[in-house]
Amino acid sequence: MQTANSSAEEEIFRVRKLEIADKNKGFIELLQQLTVCDSVSDERFQERFQELAIYGDDHLVCVIEDDKSGKIVATGSVFIEKKFIRNCGKVGHIEDVVVDSSVRGKQLGKKIVEFLSDHARLTGCYKVILDCSTNNIPFYERCGFKQKEVQMVKYFI
Repeated sequence: MQTANSSAEEEIFRVRKLEIADKNKGFIELLQQLTVCDSVSDERFQERFQELAIYGDDHLVCVIEDDKSGKIVATGSVFIEKKFIRNCGKVGHIEDVVVDSSVRGKQLGKKIVEFLSDHARLTGCYKVILDCSTNNIPFYERCGFKQKEVQMVKYFI
């Protein structure tokens, strides 16, 4: 059952695709709460935005903008990998999920993950996967994910 307050909060925190104007609404600063993310010039942001737009539904960055403050308070992305296995199947890879520290606990991370998972399912993916820290395992389990295997990484920078 929805209360009037939860309905109003859903209006304030609606998931949508990233827009060019979001750079000036704290998008980069939000990513800095997740990992190393240097400042990005307007020109470089626009170049990357256009580059990703070429991939259409195969690379989606979504955000939640707080309608009251106009600030981007949550984001995540999914890219679609086309495979030869599983009858030339597709896999969604969720990346860069972060919620602003000032609004954590409002289920915004769950809204982002559900939006990205739904996108992957609707584009024909047979599964969606992600990497996370061990601290975030309980959150992703509540989102319907289960732990499988081990991540390995090799950095070049």
